[in-house]
Amino acid sequence: MNAPTTAAASDPVVSRPPFGSVLTSKMGSMSYQNGVWSAPEITAVGPIALSPAAHVLHYASTCFEGVKAYRFKDGSLNTFRLDRHIARMQQSARYLILPEPDPSMLKSLIHQAVDAVRSEVPDAPGALYIRPLLMGTQPNIGAAASPSNEAQLWVMTSPVWDYFAGGMKPLRIFVDDQNSRTASNLGMVKTGGNYAAALKPTLDARRDHKADQVLFCAGGFVQETGAANFLLIREGHILTRNLDASFLHGVTRDSVLTLARDLGFKVEERTFHVAEMLEWVKTGEAALSGTAAVLAGVGTLIHAGREYPVNNGEVGPQTQRLRSALVAIQQGESPDAHGWLKPV
Repeated sequence: MNAPTTAAASDPVVSRPPFGSVLTSKMGSMSYQNGVWSAPEITAVGPIALSPAAHVLHYASTCFEGVKAYRFKDGSLNTFRLDRHIARMQQSARYLILPEPDPSMLKSLIHQAVDAVRSEVPDAPGALYIRPLLMGTQPNIGAAASPSNEAQLWVMTSPVWDYFAGGMKPLRIFVDDQNSRTASNLGMVKTGGNYAAALKPTLDARRDHKADQVLFCAGGFVQETGAANFLLIREGHILTRNLDASFLHGVTRDSVLTLARDLGFKVEERTFHVAEMLEWVKTGEAALSGTAAVLAGVGTLIHAGREYPVNNGEVGPQTQRLRSALVAIQQGESPDAHGWLKPV
């Protein structure tokens, strides 16, 4: 069995590994049985014991989150919008009929897991990526129509570095105006099945069009990519899809929009068609938002056999401005007017 690599953040051999491929030395866990959660436990990272009949393996009863903690110049560690991520995990658990972790309990487990690996957290522009994972573990292969009444909750952490260490690369995005990324009622749930559903279309687009991601636009209306929210940007104006159950309610998306309003941008959240998007990018910008990259600029849209350059194929200045402003807050270099950062 191949397990993720574990290494100290200072290890020169793995100082710049791919995002999420290196775990810290410790992880946190809790289990749910007979209607009760166990006490938190911090253990060394290693394989986990799981019945081959576990509900998660057959019926995909699992959800997760992705949070970051940052080391400030004074040495303190601070999570970014942890409460919002916890609330979203509770929402995912409710939709999947999984035992719902109490928010204070989950926050405590995350804090303990982070505290156990303080020495492994990189300095800025690096961070500690935090991955809580909840899964149904009831051993019953006949429970396709029943929720799991047992569960495991894990908190893994991973040292990550500057996502754009070599400079921001404009993305090539294939526009799929036929298919949805997920089932319409589960788009707002952060579950592994949604990412699995987007994998083949993404790999097909990478092979056929040298695309980095697929922008799903079922019925011709813009939605999101397989792993990020989508925004149209120009000076003083942002357009993005309004929230509904069909796509993920990104915490980074919300942070970017909040910060944009602070900076005087007009923010529109509504449905819009592929045709309107293609008209916008003749003079405007496009970007993907997510925890890993924060905000990544789009340089090309590929639709119906034609390539449409975005901002002359480069990452736009407004995209760079918004990303820099948010990263400065996350790393403690600019005031946190919204109380998004909390010490561990």
